[in-house]
Amino acid sequence: MLKFKKTLREVAKLIDGEIVGEPNTLITGVCGIKEAKDGDLTFVANSKYVPLIEHTHASAIITSREIESASKPIIKTENPSLAFAKMISLISPNHAMHHQGIHSTAVLGKNVKLGKNVAIGSCVVVEDGVSIGDDSVIYSGCYIGHHSSIGKNALIYPNVSIRERIVIKDKVIIHSGSVIGSDGFGFAIVHGMHEKIPQIGTVLIEDNVEIGANVTIDRARFDKTIIGKGTKIDNLVQIAHNVVIGENSIVIAQAGISGSTIVGNSVILAGQAGIVGHIKIGDGAVVAAQAGVTKSIPANVKVSGYPAKPHDIAKRVNACVQKLPSLYKTINDLKRRVAELEERAIDERETEDNRKRS
Repeated sequence: MLKFKKTLREVAKLIDGEIVGEPNTLITGVCGIKEAKDGDLTFVANSKYVPLIEHTHASAIITSREIESASKPIIKTENPSLAFAKMISLISPNHAMHHQGIHSTAVLGKNVKLGKNVAIGSCVVVEDGVSIGDDSVIYSGCYIGHHSSIGKNALIYPNVSIRERIVIKDKVIIHSGSVIGSDGFGFAIVHGMHEKIPQIGTVLIEDNVEIGANVTIDRARFDKTIIGKGTKIDNLVQIAHNVVIGENSIVIAQAGISGSTIVGNSVILAGQAGIVGHIKIGDGAVVAAQAGVTKSIPANVKVSGYPAKPHDIAKRVNACVQKLPSLYKTINDLKRRVAELEERAIDERETEDNRKRS
């Protein structure tokens, strides 16, 4: 829990919110709604947590403008989550203290260009011809391949591997263990053997992209694998060669995108979604968790299931699948009854035939 001391009126001014309740309520900390105690400020961004407003021990809650009133003072905002994040940033602007300067164990190649205030940690290897922009921070154990470029205000956490000729723009964050520019998975069968196809393209990471831990983004076979501006990628995601992801999209943990697929702007790929290659996901589309996408998806469509289909259809299909045990029992009962009726009909025919003969 982060500590500070302000009145609710002061807090509302900082986040451009509207107070409902006592404006002089003293706020001494911020915390999650379930963990909050007296004096804490908390927030509700998801409608399913609205009932917790009446049970939290927090002294005040940041809410959306749809909440009219509550048993505790509230601050109504356009975006509660963003407002709460702003408060945390104001309270603790230097929450992560990055190192400064060039560590003595860093290895810098020839013709390396470093901007102002670049920080490079211990045991970092920077190959020939690399450029790193102003105020960027490279943590310990990273590798940056020859002729790669990193823009301004980038933050590269420990043990990230950036291969040769990779372009990373401004304000990019890459978390530990990620590999940018690994070879695309390309092989040709020759005389029964898998012969490697050279992958001579590159990767372009545009401004304000954040890449989680242990993400792999393969280099293109010829041109570029591209991650568009503002896109956020969760941990453990695989992005294959020649994939293009548009701006402001979200790719959630364990999703996999096969080669040469184009993902539009503002797309959401939920956890463990699997996307085949050479298709297009339209702008604003949503692929639900564990969906298997086997063909292109139009813009602004939500799909789920395997193979992925429009979500409303997938729900009906799933509802039918859940009924299979009872349907199986019903069919067996019907088969038994039909067999009984057929046997009775045979007996009746034989009885009638015997009657006629006698």
